[in-house]
Amino acid sequence: MKIIDASGCIMGRLASHAAKSLLNGDEIHIINAEEAVISGNRDSVIGEYVEKRQLNHPRKGPYYPRMPHMMLKRAVRGMIPYQKPRGREAFKKLRVDIGKPASIGDAKVETIEKARMNDNTKYVSLGDVSKILGAKF
Repeated sequence: MKIIDASGCIMGRLASHAAKSLLNGDEIHIINAEEAVISGNRDSVIGEYVEKRQLNHPRKGPYYPRMPHMMLKRAVRGMIPYQKPRGREAFKKLRVDIGKPASIGDAKVETIEKARMNDNTKYVSLGDVSKILGAKF
């Protein structure tokens, strides 16, 4: 099982790396989901997610999550063929958590260097977006 720390990583790049590993048969556990970042202007990123949440019908969908770990999980889901058996099996091997759970202990945690954010990028953290959407964590 690979344990990946999402803090300071761009969500899309992290999700694509996780999706590729899942399709190769690895088990992935992503921690600190609320510290992942979405690159872009703060107002436009938040506006985009607010718009997605308002599109849906409460009973009919589509359902967009507001918790940061579910938002990251949905980003990974969009990068695998989750409606086919191969993608469904891969998606079951993904776990995403807010913070660092006690069950991990002293296990080796890796960071994806290609997904790291550079210093001069405009960004907003996934935790901030989810709090604006009304998440309590």
